[in-house]
Amino acid sequence: MTLLAVAAAYVVGAVPIGFLIARAFGIGDIRRHGSGSIGTTNVLRTLGRTPAILTLFGDIAKGYAAVALAARLGGDDPVVTAAGAAAAVVGNCWSVFLGFRGGKGVATGLGALLRLAPLATLAALPVFLVVAVTTRFVSLASLLSAACVPFGALALGAQRAYVVGAFVVAAIVIVRHRENIARLRTGTERRLGERRTPSPEGSRP
Repeated sequence: MTLLAVAAAYVVGAVPIGFLIARAFGIGDIRRHGSGSIGTTNVLRTLGRTPAILTLFGDIAKGYAAVALAARLGGDDPVVTAAGAAAAVVGNCWSVFLGFRGGKGVATGLGALLRLAPLATLAALPVFLVVAVTTRFVSLASLLSAACVPFGALALGAQRAYVVGAFVVAAIVIVRHRENIARLRTGTERRLGERRTPSPEGSRP
């Protein structure tokens, strides 16, 4: 049942919400546009606000549902539930439906963490909002808020398995943002609302 619970969480997390929404809105493969990501930010830049909102809430919902399903199948065992949270984010980032490629795990991780450590996750949301509004770097806001959750869970006395699960989720999000981190360090990361500057060689194929 433990393996079934974790596998089920992975499959739910692997549903490519942004990819499906982009196709529904007639854009085709979202990975051929913008940054190539299937996440909310690229959907926003490529298709606009409504598809982006649908992607955001769809990814949050699937993250929450994946952990809830893992908890139910695993008899509410904390270790299984925490493993389900990690599996959901792994599914989003390396989706079996997209050839083991996918998003960066932020919105799915948010949904998973809302089920795993709700108070710590809610406490980290203001960090995201403040950083995003003041800097307009969505990547930086995502990184800092994700890093806050496991420490918040630890400070609030969450079960050890949930704290470890939150650390794993945060680590996956950080690893998936390694290119963004490099661009932040070099000052080439795009801000929210900033258009891509065409390269001398031409547009992205």
